[in-house]
Amino acid sequence: MKFFEPLLVAISTYSILPVPQFEWNERNTKYTLCFFPAVGILCGAGLLAWYALCVYLKASSLLFSAVGACVPLLITGGIHMDGYMDTVDALSSHQTRERKLEILKDPNCGAFAVIYCGIYLLLDVALLSEVYRMGIVPVLCLVFVLSRILSALCAVRLPSARKSGMLRAFTQNVQKNRSTVVLAVLLVVTCGVMVVLAVRLSWFMLAAAAIWTAIYRRLVLRQFGGVTGDTAGFFLQMCELLCLAGAWIGGLVL
Repeated sequence: MKFFEPLLVAISTYSILPVPQFEWNERNTKYTLCFFPAVGILCGAGLLAWYALCVYLKASSLLFSAVGACVPLLITGGIHMDGYMDTVDALSSHQTRERKLEILKDPNCGAFAVIYCGIYLLLDVALLSEVYRMGIVPVLCLVFVLSRILSALCAVRLPSARKSGMLRAFTQNVQKNRSTVVLAVLLVVTCGVMVVLAVRLSWFMLAAAAIWTAIYRRLVLRQFGGVTGDTAGFFLQMCELLCLAGAWIGGLVL
C-alpha cells in the first residue's frame, strides 16, 4: 500500500485511465515521480498495439503515423502537449523572466503555441512514417519511458521556478536522494533494454536524449529560473521527438 497510492496518483494525474483517486498528501507524493515512467509504459504499449495491427492489416505508413502521433496524446489527455505549448508561447514572447512565468500560467492559448504545436505534429507524423517503413517502431516504444525518467530526474534535481503548482506539489515533499537512485536504476535498465533490442540504433536515440537534457537544463535555468509543470511537459515532448529523429538518422546511417 505504501507504493500503491503513489503509483495510482501518477497514473491518474498523467493519464486518462480510470483508476482509484487519492487525495494528495505528504505520504503519497514522496515517490509519485518515481512511478511517472509507468505512464510511459502505457503509451508505449498503446503504440506497439497499433503498430502490430497496422503490420497485420498491411496499413500504409501515413495511416500508422497519423494515428500513432495521436496515441500518446489520447492516453495522457494531452497534459504534456499543453505544457509544451505554454512553454513555447513563453519563450517566443522574449519577455522578462517574470512575464514568461505569467504566460505559463495563462489559460489562454497564444498564436505561437498553435504554430509550434502544428510544427511538432507535422514533424512527428513525418518521422513516424519513416521509422514505420524502416521497421524499427518496437524499440521506439521505450522512448516514452525514457523521456519520463529523464523528466522526473530534472524535476527532482533542478530548482523549482515557482512556489506553487502541480509539479511543486510533487517535489516539495519528495525524497530527493532515494528518488534519484530509483530513477537512475530505471534509467540504466531502460537504456539497457533499448540497446539489447537495437544495439547500434539505440545509441542515436540515447545521444539525442542526453544532448537535449543538457540543453533543457541550461534553458530553463536561464529563462525561468527553474522547472515548472509546463516546462516538464515541454521537455518530455521534445525528448520524444528528438529521439524519434535520432532513430530515423540512425536508420539512414546504419
